Amino acid sequence: MTIEELKKEALRLAPEGRASLARELLSSLDSLNDAEIEQLWIEEAIRRDKELDSGAASASPAGGVLDRARARRK
Repeated sequence: MTIEELKKEALRLAPEGRASLARELLSSLDSLNDAEIEQLWIEEAIRRDKELDSGAASASPAGGVLDRARARRK
């Protein structure tokens, strides 16, 4: 199973299930050292850059993202 397939399956879970899975995944990262965490962020940045280059994702201005996040909190 690829990460993309796993992500699609995880997104089918009920919100409580997704939250539980997220907690488990995040807690599994606690055992990583700083170099491993940095490498994971580099890989994520490269993945996101490829998505932007291919058109699979689009960028949003930070101000707009923050405005939408603030509006959702109300």
